[in-house]
Amino acid sequence: MPEMDVALKDTMQIDGALGAALVDHTSGMALGTAGGGKNLDLAVAAAGNTDVVRAKLRAMEMLNLTEKVEDILITLDTQYHLIRPLSSRSGKGLFLYLVLNKDRANLAMARHQLRAIEGTLDM
Repeated sequence: MPEMDVALKDTMQIDGALGAALVDHTSGMALGTAGGGKNLDLAVAAAGNTDVVRAKLRAMEMLNLTEKVEDILITLDTQYHLIRPLSSRSGKGLFLYLVLNKDRANLAMARHQLRAIEGTLDM
């Protein structure tokens, strides 16, 4: 999937990016990854964050919320973890996952850029 590879490459151009993945939240499998390393296993992170997405969707259903999740932010001491469910019909069930170095990232700009990258994906 060349579009996915380009989107992941573009995601890694965001200031402070440490790793990125396109993940299927029904299976927990990463369809593609970029970056990462020995301290950031993106396959493990993809599976773990699938549980986060599922839990949020379940909670929204129980609360009868009909809005869509724009993104989920997890803030650690040194990192931001951004989860962005794809909103297009063809991307349903997928999410973009981005890990940022907190000291080098501009969170507002990263969210804006991730939204733009999502718009280029047509799965």
